[in-house]
Amino acid sequence: MRQIISIMYAIGMPFYGFVLSIVALCGHKKAKLLVEGRKETWKKVGKYDKTQSCIWVHAASLGEFEQGRPIIEAIRAKYPTIKIVLTFYSPSGYEVRKNYKEADLVCYLPSDTRGNAKKFIEAINPEMAFFVKYEFWHHYINEIYKREIPLYGVSVIFREAQPFFQAWGSWFRDMLHKYTRLYVQDNLSAELLKSIGIADDKYVIAGDTRFDRVSQIAANAPDVPVVERFVSNAKKVIVMGSAWPPDDEVVFPYINNAPKDIKLIVAPHEIHQERIKGLLGRLTVKTSLFTEPVGDLEDCQVLVVNTIGLLSTIYKYGQIGYIGGGFGVGIHNTLEAATYSMPVMFGPNYKRFKEACDLIDCQGGYCVKNRGEVASKLDLWLSDDESLKKAGESAGKYVASMCGATEKIMVEVESKIG
Repeated sequence: MRQIISIMYAIGMPFYGFVLSIVALCGHKKAKLLVEGRKETWKKVGKYDKTQSCIWVHAASLGEFEQGRPIIEAIRAKYPTIKIVLTFYSPSGYEVRKNYKEADLVCYLPSDTRGNAKKFIEAINPEMAFFVKYEFWHHYINEIYKREIPLYGVSVIFREAQPFFQAWGSWFRDMLHKYTRLYVQDNLSAELLKSIGIADDKYVIAGDTRFDRVSQIAANAPDVPVVERFVSNAKKVIVMGSAWPPDDEVVFPYINNAPKDIKLIVAPHEIHQERIKGLLGRLTVKTSLFTEPVGDLEDCQVLVVNTIGLLSTIYKYGQIGYIGGGFGVGIHNTLEAATYSMPVMFGPNYKRFKEACDLIDCQGGYCVKNRGEVASKLDLWLSDDESLKKAGESAGKYVASMCGATEKIMVEVESKIG
């Protein structure tokens, strides 16, 4: 089985690259960005000064970047002269953070072939490498291991269904044995590693660096004048983050019939013209766009945030959070809201997200399955200040209790760099 998987991987990666190129030629936007971006990577690393070793951080996409970011910024603060290379797999991460100032080089990770891994690692000459969460690339891990470069997994979380833990999964398990240390999120991940013979000193239950990140954002959140005007005469503010159309359908009926001093800030997951137009069509109360605030903004009941990059700050103006995505592929970031000590609610597709399950367990988060349940929970929180406060405090305390993963990882960095 090992040999079959190895052959399939050796054939599959180049074949995937070929298919990706064809799809890109057919006009698929993300495929084109990835293909062109990987070509650009080789130009960038060709100009990179490999005489200076670097610390390499790899994240699949934007969410994983947010988990790696606290480590990058802690390294930058402690060792300002050390070079940092940041790579992405997905255009949704790279295109948003390609100008990230704390990294000396930001690029796509070339396809995982033996040749690419050797060429790329030779080009950047990493002193140590951090792969965030789910990133397990066979040839890159092998090349790192051969060169005796310390390799760390950050905010890793494992599940029993993954190939590592199957009877036929020895090819996958080999990758885990080549990590210097795996910083896992929870006890279950640690137990799974133990079950396949990973030595106790090869993993640490450190938690999730996202808790450090959201706490850091909340502590330094700037004021947003447009939002301050909007909420100036509000009794309570609901912040609806990363909303999709099914989320609109369960929340908007409530706000359309709520008293004027109950206000809603909605930040849709997508902000293209069609999405904004559809969203506005479902609202019957006075509404303003963030980018084009009306003169009497204080009299509006809904503010639509039709721009990106503000949601994690805007949550500070709310008392209740609604997190979108739970009626689709899965909920978005609950921690950005919970860190402000506000209770959060979300749709039923949340069980893959440990922090959402934890928030439900501590009564700082709630699953809602339809508009009736949304209305019931909002009625309770908007009429009972004590209930709202208790749920919000539970959410805030949960986030605070989970901070500290970055500090644990930095102990390792400091032991290697000195």
